Amino acid sequence: MTLRIGTRKSALALWQAGRVEGWLRERGHACELLPISTEGDRILDRPLAEVGGKGLFVKDLEQALADRRADLAVHSAKDVPFAISDAFVLSAFCAREDPRDALIAPFARRFANLPRGARVGTSSLRRAVQLLAERPDLIVVPVRGNVQTRLARATGATVVRGGVEARPAEGDPQGPLDAVVLALAGLRRLGLDAEVTEVLPPELSLPAAGQGALAIETLRGSPGFEATAPLDDAPTARCVRAERAVLARLAGGCTVPVAAYGLLEGDRIWLRAALGGPDGKGGVTVLRAEMRGSATGPEALGTSVAEALLDKGGAPLLEAARSQASGLPAPKRA
Repeated sequence: MTLRIGTRKSALALWQAGRVEGWLRERGHACELLPISTEGDRILDRPLAEVGGKGLFVKDLEQALADRRADLAVHSAKDVPFAISDAFVLSAFCAREDPRDALIAPFARRFANLPRGARVGTSSLRRAVQLLAERPDLIVVPVRGNVQTRLARATGATVVRGGVEARPAEGDPQGPLDAVVLALAGLRRLGLDAEVTEVLPPELSLPAAGQGALAIETLRGSPGFEATAPLDDAPTARCVRAERAVLARLAGGCTVPVAAYGLLEGDRIWLRAALGGPDGKGGVTVLRAEMRGSATGPEALGTSVAEALLDKGGAPLLEAARSQASGLPAPKRA
């Protein structure tokens, strides 16, 4: 049979799906890509936190799986909500690219050199609160669109929209920025890593859960599951499952500024997490927690790190963040 691979239509998503297609062909499977326009790609004039979160990038692909139009779907692991329907399963987390965030600042070059009041573009609440905690003087500007469009906001490069070339205009609120922050993995996959002026350390901008990894989703027990399960990379999967357990305990998504990053150290995982929110004084605050635990129990480790954040006062931050984003109620303490 020919495996139909559901994917978003962006250049990055097509690259990622093509990579999975190549791995499957190496294993003797016939494949074809099924590009799908998702709601998250269609709504570009509002922040994701306002319109339903990163699940908007996933649900149309899941519908294609449910309708049997696709046998598998390829996602950026960071876009997959912590809770998915029992009908679906994440059959594989493929080997991870560098999960760190990247700064593109053509003039300042480095984060520390950004001028006071610099305009920094990001579509991520997680990135925004961490950068503002370090530099309260910055002006964070929400940016949406594909990687090239967001990159152009800092570089002034020409991008093509609807077949028409457009360049950001000076003075336009949607125009040039002093810097943008994007995932390093996506830039590398598109051959755009030369645009990076600084790779931000996790101590400054802790990555999102799953960042840099690909997740393959299928129906349980389907031919797609059987074909893709061998693509699972065990070290990546253990770390990502620990990170996703942090989200699950905190009921976190893109409406809540949560970061989680696991690093495999032999048979143990070093898991760091951060939770941000308003400080009640017009600024932001970020709580951080970290633990080391057995790689054979990644979910338990993630839950423990999330509990540590709650112990440090995370529940009020969750409540405040969700009230601003019309999200879920804060979780109760166990």
